[in-house]
Amino acid sequence: MISFTQGTKPRLLIVGPPGAGKGTQAAKLASDFGIPAIATGDIFRHNIRTGTELGTQVKAIVDAGDYVPDSLTNELVASRLAEEDALEGFLLDGYPRTLNQVAYLTDLLAARGQSLDGVIQLVADTDEVVSRLRKRAVEQGRMDDSEEAIRHRQDVFARETAPLVAAYRDKGLLVEVDGIGEIDEVEGRITAALAAHGIQRPGAVTTV
Repeated sequence: MISFTQGTKPRLLIVGPPGAGKGTQAAKLASDFGIPAIATGDIFRHNIRTGTELGTQVKAIVDAGDYVPDSLTNELVASRLAEEDALEGFLLDGYPRTLNQVAYLTDLLAARGQSLDGVIQLVADTDEVVSRLRKRAVEQGRMDDSEEAIRHRQDVFARETAPLVAAYRDKGLLVEVDGIGEIDEVEGRITAALAAHGIQRPGAVTTV
């Protein structure tokens, strides 16, 4: 049972394959709900740029060409979610990426008496997305970004996110939305899908 009233802000995740317009929709959702859009890449860059202790650790790992381990990623995300603007609501993009991170986030929020309200999955036809990304690569002169390379990234994304999507579907949190179409059209679908899930923009009152 989800009940949102005026002043309540949701805690959301957004997932979608490269080229599905996830970043654009994340920014719109954040603006609509008055919550910060938090991308793990931005968290990493901010900590590295400002020279925090965690940032120093991340920089050393990235410079060595290694993956940032779950434990460090979790710490960085926990630190960001503890900031004032994210205490009551947020939109996470790019985290969690593993089932261990899913469990960590669940426990982190539970310790604050909170939980996720919804996980938006932008669903997009692979051929359509590949065509879109290939066209963009040609327009930007990135000729080395071949169709094969683009398809490989799509395959990796699908393989890595499948367990997460399944986990959140089992929890009843998944909100699937067709991500192909004009920006405003997709935004409208997301808004409608969230409303059907009991999540409306601030000022509206709904109970599901």
